[in-house]
Amino acid sequence: MVVVVIIGILVAIAVPIYGTVQTNAANRAHAANCRILIGAAQMYISEVSM
Repeated sequence: MVVVVIIGILVAIAVPIYGTVQTNAANRAHAANCRILIGAAQMYISEVSM
């Protein structure tokens, strides 16, 4: 019974942390995609404006 309680406590701690890690990873991926798009737009503008 004690083992079940300990596992329950660990799960209760781990689930919110896992959600935060996923959110942070998604935010970093979105930021990287934005940087790539900005770079592509700058390259396009430099090529078209010649």
